[in-house]
Amino acid sequence: MTSRLSALLGAASAIALFGAAPALAQTAPEADPNDIVVTGTRVPNRSRLDTLAPVDVVTSETLQQRGTTEFAAALSQTVPSLTFARPTAVDGTDSVRPATLRGLSPDQTLVLLNGTRRHASALVNVNGSIGRGSAAVDLNAIPTGALDRVEVLRDGASAQYGSDAIAGVVNLRLKEASSGGGASVTYGQYVTTVETARGERDENDGQTVTASAWQGLALGSDGYLTLSAEYLQRDPTNRSDYDPRAAANGAVTARAGDPEVEQWTVFANAGKPLGNGWEAFGWAGYQDRQSESAAFPRLSDNVNNVAAIYPDGFLPKIGVDSQDVSAAGGARGQLGGWDAEISLVYGRNALDFETRDSLNSTYGSASPTTFDSGSLIYDQLVLGADFSQAFEVGLSGGPLNFAWGLEQRWETYKIEAGQPESYNRGPLGANTALAGGAQGFVGFQPSNEIDVDRDNFAAYADVEIPLTEKLTVEGAVRFEDYSDFGDTQTGKFSARYDFTPAFALRGSISTAFRAPSLQQSFFTSTASVIQDGAVVETGTFPATSVVATALGGRPLEPETSTNYSLGAVVRLGRFDLTVDAYKIDIDDQIVLSELIRNPAVLGPLGVQAARFFLNGVSTETEGVDVVGRYRLPTEAAGDFDFTVAANFNDVSLSTDLSPTLFARQRILTIEEGTPATKVSASADWRLDQWGATLKATYYGDVLQPGSTAASDYSTGAKTVVDLEGRYRLTDRVGLAVGVDNVFDEYPDYVPASLNSNGVLGFPYYSPFGFNGRYAYARVSLNW
Repeated sequence: MTSRLSALLGAASAIALFGAAPALAQTAPEADPNDIVVTGTRVPNRSRLDTLAPVDVVTSETLQQRGTTEFAAALSQTVPSLTFARPTAVDGTDSVRPATLRGLSPDQTLVLLNGTRRHASALVNVNGSIGRGSAAVDLNAIPTGALDRVEVLRDGASAQYGSDAIAGVVNLRLKEASSGGGASVTYGQYVTTVETARGERDENDGQTVTASAWQGLALGSDGYLTLSAEYLQRDPTNRSDYDPRAAANGAVTARAGDPEVEQWTVFANAGKPLGNGWEAFGWAGYQDRQSESAAFPRLSDNVNNVAAIYPDGFLPKIGVDSQDVSAAGGARGQLGGWDAEISLVYGRNALDFETRDSLNSTYGSASPTTFDSGSLIYDQLVLGADFSQAFEVGLSGGPLNFAWGLEQRWETYKIEAGQPESYNRGPLGANTALAGGAQGFVGFQPSNEIDVDRDNFAAYADVEIPLTEKLTVEGAVRFEDYSDFGDTQTGKFSARYDFTPAFALRGSISTAFRAPSLQQSFFTSTASVIQDGAVVETGTFPATSVVATALGGRPLEPETSTNYSLGAVVRLGRFDLTVDAYKIDIDDQIVLSELIRNPAVLGPLGVQAARFFLNGVSTETEGVDVVGRYRLPTEAAGDFDFTVAANFNDVSLSTDLSPTLFARQRILTIEEGTPATKVSASADWRLDQWGATLKATYYGDVLQPGSTAASDYSTGAKTVVDLEGRYRLTDRVGLAVGVDNVFDEYPDYVPASLNSNGVLGFPYYSPFGFNGRYAYARVSLNW
């Protein structure tokens, strides 16, 4: 892989130099206002093509010109290095789906909102999805209509922004408007032919209605208050195969696909000058998401079915009520010659689980069919102070910019138990053929309840020095001290050399880290099972618990990494190209162990099987990002905007852990569970009131591994084509119709030999999902 990356970068640089040579007399074009960034640099008015590290800028208009109204899905369709898979039948992860940057773990990307740290979800992914073992930020808790733009820094940035920024940073910037507004209603559904291993059928499902609106209001003569709201209702999809078991009678008995969702979200963003150069600012948001996914079906002949309740068997459902709250307030202005910003930001995510259309067979016909299965709660409070100032020190390149800041963060994490019937063994519990607890999702027990907290202090300094008109260097250092594992230091050095206004080279080297989350340190979930006629506990335990310690568990340490990048920037008139190669070495990566069965060790503890979080994995990620854009305005045919973007990525893993602790399936998921190649090409056209977007995205083959090579299956290499047409009925009213996945492309289906119950018709590791063709229409109004 190293030789391939070197060849790609060398070829791109050679092409860039060749193209730049005749343009030595050119001056760089004026920066597009939409390209001005605040992420990755603390120098004002810096464009994405002038940065020392690669930054993608995605406007709200681009995000809204997609069939999907899911923010994370729309972002992944736009940024090739970002992947947003659609897991199914993996409990809460069906509702809170994680995104990955450069094939790394979802929690190795730092998410900011208006430049401040966004809180993570309370959910830790403990099942077989991409990002297993992570607790990531729920990107879909932010409505697209509330955003002005998104900036994606594709470079290690822990020294600049703190823990989690190993892969990079996603900065969500809210609208700031004192007037105007807009609204839209989007309706869509899947119109597809499903070809699974055991048959073919037509489906028209996943009907989705999204209504969103925003309004800018003036606060006095010089302030703003921007309000936004969104409502989404989505029906479930089902891409399961036919169930081959006798009791199924040849029917599709499962429901693998997108969950049913109903959610509403509101956001407010405000700013108001206070006088003397100071401004108050703040924002607040709330989302309530009701999601329901399905577990595996229980047929009528299943020993754990109660015929008096479900004569034909049952399909358990997992309901997740996600309530997400965020609020911030602060002030910015001049303080002793420094540009100062002080902020206090609070975020909270609470997940309430409910198991529906189910039963606890140990209660027989007296069993409830709906269970309160407990809650997960995470909250975060961040107090930050940032200062920057430009100093004239006689450099020919301009003033030196120095920035520094302090941050104090508090976090808490709670697990609350469900109702007793969701986890207990009832009156029939002596029958060891029956499973205890709510089937589909066993509730959290009182022994799982926790209420933990920690705090963290950080200080950083960042200096950017234009040594000459052509050479700029930057250095950053950061110190962090956690109450639960101590302190750490990180650093970064970057440089950029502009050979001409048309061509530049840039690169950086940095160290980064990620502190173990409270979810990873303390999550626990247990269930009572029958083994040799005895009731024993099995489940996930904290690394420092008696159970994990008996199996060799130790307190978690932070992940550390070293990041290297080297890139080229080309600007030739209306054409620009960036090529950035990177290498990311991560040590002590935190993973979730296999479920370990060791009767000699666990037996005396009353436990049959256990798993826990541990360090012990190292990864090496190498890749190249390529982004090219060409704008072509014409008088007769309209304006064209062409973009080609690609990510080539390779992840390799090494570990000293035994297969008992970390086996083949987990290793290959990290190495081959995201596409090694993702290339997109799009053309956007506008003429008077007409507009259209055509986009094709190629996804390389993705492996969904099993415990042995014989149980592996993969997605195959696929190309998905999207098309949207737009027409402005008036200056204020617009209509759009489109089709995502025009040619109804699917990943390769799961072989029948590996799908004994028909549940999983397609690999849920698929980076573009497995729902097929999606048709939609959108009406928009602006004022």
